[in-house]
Amino acid sequence: MTKTVVAIRHVDFEDLGVFAAVLADRGYKIRYCEAGSPQLQSLDPLGPDLLIVLGGPMGVYEEEAYPFLTRERDILTARLEMNRPTFGVCLGAQLVAAGMGARVFPSGVKEIGFSALSLTKVGCEGPLRHLADTPVMHWHGDTFDLPEGTAHLAATKLCAHQAFARGANIMGVQFHVEAGAAELERWLTAYAAELAGAGIDPHRLRTEAVKIGLVLRKAATVMFSEWLEKLIF
Repeated sequence: MTKTVVAIRHVDFEDLGVFAAVLADRGYKIRYCEAGSPQLQSLDPLGPDLLIVLGGPMGVYEEEAYPFLTRERDILTARLEMNRPTFGVCLGAQLVAAGMGARVFPSGVKEIGFSALSLTKVGCEGPLRHLADTPVMHWHGDTFDLPEGTAHLAATKLCAHQAFARGANIMGVQFHVEAGAAELERWLTAYAAELAGAGIDPHRLRTEAVKIGLVLRKAATVMFSEWLEKLIF
């Protein structure tokens, strides 16, 4: 039977990226659900076999400005209670953490660019080990407390909590392993003001993305493939 995956998307260019081909190769039927649309309000929290919550420029705590965040948290809370397969990326990871009762807050620093992860012992034993020697893209200014009952998987110098998991079915990653060199140009254009404000040279990001693009895409593909293989439905 064909499995279904719904990806909640907050901005059109922060999509599944590398993950899309991995899911398609494994026979998943992919559907995007746009945040802020009627689709989100009517989404059955337990309906999709897999839910992926993607990144976005808003903060989890900005529910008054972006009311759809409340609905997302409700959806995630329902899935988490039933341990339904769920994967969060950046804002998505923060929403998963919040759905588990963890605090999400501004870190006080913009972590934007490519840098390697420091994996914990548990992180080295799971799918993230495939990223151990490969810089990944970071693009966030918020962070979160480690949710209760989860395993801490990775950190960087600027952010102690980069990834966590609860069993085989729940994972959140603060970084953007789904976005490769081919996807980056849209980010550089859309977030030009943010880059300028943080004093970050888009040319440097572009050069780094091209340099590690193929290696990162391969590592991300293997990592996500292994995570999918271990899901319990």
